[in-house]
Amino acid sequence: MTALPTLYEWVGGIGALERLTERFYQRVADDAVLAPVFQHMGSGHPAHVAAFLAEVLGGPAEYSARHGGHAHMIRQHLNRHLNQEQRRAWVALLLDTADQLDMPDDPEFRSALVGYLEWGSRLAVINSQPGATVEEAAPMPRWGWGETKGPYIP
Repeated sequence: MTALPTLYEWVGGIGALERLTERFYQRVADDAVLAPVFQHMGSGHPAHVAAFLAEVLGGPAEYSARHGGHAHMIRQHLNRHLNQEQRRAWVALLLDTADQLDMPDDPEFRSALVGYLEWGSRLAVINSQPGATVEEAAPMPRWGWGETKGPYIP
């Protein structure tokens, strides 16, 4: 019996995710809705996002080891006042970039990926509003084939 690959393995590992985030953030610069959000992004941002996605999709826990896990990601969104238009543009451009790079497009994988992107981007909007706080013990979300293991959201 063959073990089911993780979403991380299915997408092609860290190399595939780094190509995705590099190309995505290149494209963000030309997007009228997203460019202002990321105009002060450092050159290491795409690699950080790739490492975060890798861990969420079942890959190594490098993001947590280097940056502090989900609480760190939440802190990056505090007081950024993100809105639904920006969230939708972010998801759409990321998925379009995945298509552009010929990443796996089978329904099962894309359903899981879209599920995480929708959940994570909505959480980013919530955590970017005034009064949002960071739960330091928030577990790192883990996404799989038809199952999620995300932190509790009140």
